[in-house]
Amino acid sequence: MKQLVNLERSFLVGHIFAMVFGLAGLLLVIPHPELLADLGPFGQKVFAWSMSGGGVVNIILGTVAVAIYAYRTLGLWQWLTFMIPAVFLSLGSELLGTSTGFPFGEYGYLSGLGYKVAGLVPFTVPLSWFYMGFVCYLLALSAINAKVKTGNPISFLRPILSVALGAILLTSWDFALDPAMSQTAYPFWHFGEVGSFFGTPYRNFAGWIATGGLFMGVAALFWNKKPIVLSRQQLIFPLVVYISNIAFSAVLTLFGVGLWVPIGLSVLLGILPAVILWWMASSAPTSMPPDQGENTRLTEIPTTQVPVASMGVMPK
Repeated sequence: MKQLVNLERSFLVGHIFAMVFGLAGLLLVIPHPELLADLGPFGQKVFAWSMSGGGVVNIILGTVAVAIYAYRTLGLWQWLTFMIPAVFLSLGSELLGTSTGFPFGEYGYLSGLGYKVAGLVPFTVPLSWFYMGFVCYLLALSAINAKVKTGNPISFLRPILSVALGAILLTSWDFALDPAMSQTAYPFWHFGEVGSFFGTPYRNFAGWIATGGLFMGVAALFWNKKPIVLSRQQLIFPLVVYISNIAFSAVLTLFGVGLWVPIGLSVLLGILPAVILWWMASSAPTSMPPDQGENTRLTEIPTTQVPVASMGVMPK
């Protein structure tokens, strides 16, 4: 278990470092190409590689970090029954969107995010749907399950509320993400239409809600046998992943595009609710027994709680 924690933290640190390194390149070097001369031949090669593959590395690091966390904290069953629907349903949605314009609007991916499935969607895009979707859903689910106990008259609404809140958190990331990825000096995708929301079509956000809600809803069907109740300590990791990815997008949007409103919405509808949901979670760690049955590490809400050391951190 300790080895998994160390691996998880290493990939998390690498993920954050990759975003910081990317910000330096996108905001400092690209707008000022004269700086490349000061880097020397080796530095120039590193920079060229980072621009062609840095986005891929960043997303893979985030994916592996979240996958390890999901397996370690929840178990094999919960990890795979979220990741598989998230990857394949989001890929299907992206392929449909890049082919027909539904449900996100007219858009297409440029270079910088890796090999494109069917020549349309970079393979890293569904991976980012997974890792960001997972942390959003887990924050929402843990808070709802902590506050709406089994036997509560509205306990039957827990899956619906968790999916709805998770999809909103995920979509709130996109408010800052789209300008950052489509309007800077080095864009990763482009819209075929000028949207009313600072260049982004409003239907794009409806597509995000629908796509996120779809794969979270499928996961909810698999996860509905036992309530998942994680503590604040155990939820630090997903909170850090969520906030750091929004921060990356926000810095790019602010200094690369000069927009405040999308950032404000990501904070108001994303970061603030995420912190509130984290605070609503149980204050004490839950006990995590060895995998049983469907490889789950979860039990019903325990009466005796044993502390667990845990750490808790780009689609279109």
